[in-house]
Amino acid sequence: MGKDEQREEISSPSNSQKLNHHVVALDVEVPQTLHEVGTDSWFQVGVVLSTGINSAYALGYAGTIMVPLGWTGGVIGLVLSTLISLYASTLMAKIHEYGGKRHIRYRDLAGFMYGRTAYIIVWACQYANLFLINIGFIILGGQALKAFYVLFEDDHRMKLAYFIAIAGLACVLFAIAVPTMSSLRIWLVISSVFSLIYLTVAFVLALRDGINAPPRDYSIPGSKINRFFTTVGAAANLVFVFNTGMIPEIQATVRAPVVDNMLKALYFQFSLGSVPVHAVTYVGYWAYGSSSSSYLLNNVSGPVWVKALANITAFLQAIIALHIFACPTYEYLDTKYEIKGSAIAIRNLAFRALVRGGYLALTTFLSALLPFLGDFMSLTGAISTFPLTFILPNHMYIIAMKKKFSSLQKSWHLLNVVFFSVVASAALVAAFRLIAVDSKNYHTFADL
Repeated sequence: MGKDEQREEISSPSNSQKLNHHVVALDVEVPQTLHEVGTDSWFQVGVVLSTGINSAYALGYAGTIMVPLGWTGGVIGLVLSTLISLYASTLMAKIHEYGGKRHIRYRDLAGFMYGRTAYIIVWACQYANLFLINIGFIILGGQALKAFYVLFEDDHRMKLAYFIAIAGLACVLFAIAVPTMSSLRIWLVISSVFSLIYLTVAFVLALRDGINAPPRDYSIPGSKINRFFTTVGAAANLVFVFNTGMIPEIQATVRAPVVDNMLKALYFQFSLGSVPVHAVTYVGYWAYGSSSSSYLLNNVSGPVWVKALANITAFLQAIIALHIFACPTYEYLDTKYEIKGSAIAIRNLAFRALVRGGYLALTTFLSALLPFLGDFMSLTGAISTFPLTFILPNHMYIIAMKKKFSSLQKSWHLLNVVFFSVVASAALVAAFRLIAVDSKNYHTFADL
């Protein structure tokens, strides 16, 4: 890290406290944000985090995690993933104000600690992470909408790609209407209601099916080599379940004291907030065994209107959840082009329609081109979630606490860095193999 230069400056308008900032002279200029900073309660932030883990993605974990890992590996893996993810997230939260500066973006913190190269690498890694997550949300939205349609018209005329296009258009409209993450306030309540509906329906109908069904097959499918790669891919999915790769960006919205309040939000996420995803995953696998789908509502049986309600709420919630993960991209673009003032000003509306619409149009096209949801979950976990969630936080924490750490504590965090680097490399190979296999089995724009 370069020499620190001490200076006093005023934080953003939404947080007028004067802070002593240590500034590293980087070649990369970090612009002031035009989104809100320090305005949200810890509870609202906790709901944002819980919205991410209880999104419609939760309907797929019985098929993408439990099926390749089985009862023992799946349950132990999910519990360990919960605990390890909480631990890693708290490490990130504790260094949010490292060096006397509030780091509202992951890349800013990396640049402050390591320099310009790390700033660029983390920026690229994080945006790849968010882009792949958003691809998954649009695939999910399309799957949910198709499942809703098939309940009433199973004529095979409407293909999955058409529903993905509709989901993408809905995401564009929502992105135009909601300018920032903090503007989601009422939408977070609506999102929570939607999540409660489809998760409750999936849980109850799967439970009923499981009670009435004959014994299920819980054996792990595939040959030995296939089981190896699917197991490694499932490990990446485990990381994907609980982690956003954008803790600093979410923490940027929380009120002071930012570390204490973010820790409260994380404890909420990993306690009460994680109960639904665990429950629906275990019950789904118990009910359907190795035939569990990557979209659980395709497995359940029950009244048409109940399944229709669950599918349409899953579709709508995917739109809101995508917005959360797209907000760092929107924040960068809004700040770069100085999109400020009234959210309904013609210039601002036109900018959001053009720029956000273009970003989501590309996302939608790729979603329709390769709609292999489980594979994208594995790829996302390997490429970016492992580094952003486990590898970097441990190494950053070593740097931040180096004067206070014993050799044993430092060795512990270095061991985490090495271990998760090896797992991430293996998961990356497995993810590319899964995509290659599925690309051979299914053509582009497949109607899955």
